[in-house]
Amino acid sequence: MRTAIVDDDSIVCQSLQTILTATSTANVIWTANDGDTAVRQYFASPSSRPDVLLIDIQMPGTNGLDAARAILAQDPAARILFLTTFADRAYIAQAIDLGAKGYLIKQDVASVAPALQAVMAGQIVLGADVLDKLARHDDTTISHDTDPQVFDILSERDRAIASLVAQGLDNRDIATTLYLSEGTVRNRISSMLDKLGLTNRTQLAILWINTHR
Repeated sequence: MRTAIVDDDSIVCQSLQTILTATSTANVIWTANDGDTAVRQYFASPSSRPDVLLIDIQMPGTNGLDAARAILAQDPAARILFLTTFADRAYIAQAIDLGAKGYLIKQDVASVAPALQAVMAGQIVLGADVLDKLARHDDTTISHDTDPQVFDILSERDRAIASLVAQGLDNRDIATTLYLSEGTVRNRISSMLDKLGLTNRTQLAILWINTHR
């Protein structure tokens, strides 16, 4: 796996690079200390695009959220994993909305390597404390209804698809698992989002996890 690390603390970058290299988790192809540099480095050449980008939130100049947004605007397939000290509800919601593949709190450094591997495998990674933060707040970013019956409006097949989305499977893998076409899976997910008042599959995954744990 090829990864890049963006953090305003160079010691954090070096420490993470050492851990990931020593555990043979990833090859760190570059590091950056601010969002502007991260965007430039990401698009410097095709070979500079990591498999997973590990990025902080608050940094000088362009912050991590804006940097991620700029990267995803040009490369929608980018895998971005946030690693930050901030468990702020607004930051988490923004990260989810822009399409990040995960959000971790820095205190749990031991989870970084497995989280990178999970994201690489197509899963969505959200720490337990992050899910708790989402579940404890009542707003429109993600449904706060944690009653499993919220999914009763969906068909059995749709609930099966939602379960697989929560496991991190992409449309192709879901289609293979349930013997459906990718187009059918895509259309059913879009329909579920409309029925549940959600805007993206990450929110669908979080809602499923919150109502089935």
